[in-house]
Amino acid sequence: MDDSEAMDRAIALASAVRTMTSPNPWVGCVVLATDGAVFEGATQPPGGPHAEAVALAVAGSRAQGSTVVTTLEPCAHHGRTPPCADALIDAGVARVVVGVTDPDPHVAGQGIARLQAAGIATEVGVRADAVAEQLAAYLTHRRTGRPHVVLKLAATLDGRTAAADGTSQWITGPEARADAHRLRAESDAVLVGAGTVRADDPSLTVRHVATPDDRQPLRVVLGHAAESAKVQPALELTGDLGEVLDTLGDKGVLQVLVEGGPTVAGAFHRAGLVDRYVVYLAPALTGGDDGRPLFTGPGSPSIDDLWRGRIVGVTQVGDDIRIDVQASGSA
Repeated sequence: MDDSEAMDRAIALASAVRTMTSPNPWVGCVVLATDGAVFEGATQPPGGPHAEAVALAVAGSRAQGSTVVTTLEPCAHHGRTPPCADALIDAGVARVVVGVTDPDPHVAGQGIARLQAAGIATEVGVRADAVAEQLAAYLTHRRTGRPHVVLKLAATLDGRTAAADGTSQWITGPEARADAHRLRAESDAVLVGAGTVRADDPSLTVRHVATPDDRQPLRVVLGHAAESAKVQPALELTGDLGEVLDTLGDKGVLQVLVEGGPTVAGAFHRAGLVDRYVVYLAPALTGGDDGRPLFTGPGSPSIDDLWRGRIVGVTQVGDDIRIDVQASGSA
């Protein structure tokens, strides 16, 4: 197994714990022993060992002289667990391959430096793009102090999120709705506007997807929700959207899923605060111009002013299509 193949395996291991580790990063690690044996590990829920420590424990003495492949730079500080860089040094590994460096100020190259000072060969950047995409929420939070913003939208082929009478359940099929619940499970917070609460009375809980200890995201309402609303208990916030994100970032929210209606969606979009758009398109048509659009409010005044992102994924989910679009400059 070469470095790239091992990193792909580490990425897969990290994916399996994506909903379990926040606010810690979801990391995968592979130990390639000198005798050809392969040992694996992934970050455990908060308070548990990190990926490198898990893989080293599985490898035992066979970690001596090995190559260790890990998606994120090993930590170099004492938190709830000891530094992974020290564990690698103590295990006597010969070489460490890293996907991306950790921008957390407690690490920020210090893990790599500690390994190199101990005489361990290091290589950084193997499958870096794939790792950075997987860790986008963590990287965004550590670089900006704000959560990674994912805007989820569901629409007909002619771009309508509800019929003329306001009804919208259900535009997409059950498979797409289950997939959207996985997005909730991967998010630390789910945000809607007070208008959506009044109109739809959503619970905003994770269903259809198993989460550790039935973990649920923080529910956030822009404005005020009635005490009897299903979304309660919720964090109610008002004011500038940037300040809202600052508040959530201070609370350790790595990713917020915006599920609001066209007013909230349009506000986040026009403010340039969306990192990733996830659009579910159903094979359905309203057939007119009186249905509700994806966004309300002013749009681009001319074709030269169109917002443009980058499509990073197109997936068929049941009868529907999921399109992932990354904003320019996003982590």
